[in-house]
Amino acid sequence: MSYVVTVEPHRASWARDFAVEAEKIGVALGPVLRALHHIGSTAIPGIYAKPIIDILAEVTELKALDRRDDEMRALRYEAMGEFGIPGRRYFRKNDERNARTHQIHAFAVGSPHLERHLAFRDFLVAHPERARAYSDLKQRLVAACRGDLEAHVAGKDAFVKEAEREALRWAGGGD
Repeated sequence: MSYVVTVEPHRASWARDFAVEAEKIGVALGPVLRALHHIGSTAIPGIYAKPIIDILAEVTELKALDRRDDEMRALRYEAMGEFGIPGRRYFRKNDERNARTHQIHAFAVGSPHLERHLAFRDFLVAHPERARAYSDLKQRLVAACRGDLEAHVAGKDAFVKEAEREALRWAGGGD
């Protein structure tokens, strides 16, 4: 199945959707889990987003997380391994129509990827003008790329990398 990108206005329900899912994930992962964070565009008020809840999981260790795949499958998550990012475990969940609803990016405590994701989210929340620029870019890309996922991701790449650098400087007290 080819995934077609759509974005829609921010929904207040996304925060509740995260909280409900986080409770289930917390039970499934038990002592392996240190923290769950709502990340991605659905965590940034006022901007357009793909209607997929992105979840960042901090875990004690990846091998311990790998042993919880059955618990995650019971929640209808598909374990995808690193899925292109060394040191990550990626899980995705689709609804009954096979539309993506949630995805989890899991890293071991201490991974620089944790800081990167959280800094990006917090920076855009704290800088609404940058968040609006990101939202506008995503809307233009959906139209220009006609929903093609690879083209959409490629079109966001420069903005995301620049914003991540800004976010990490900001989080470190540089701005």
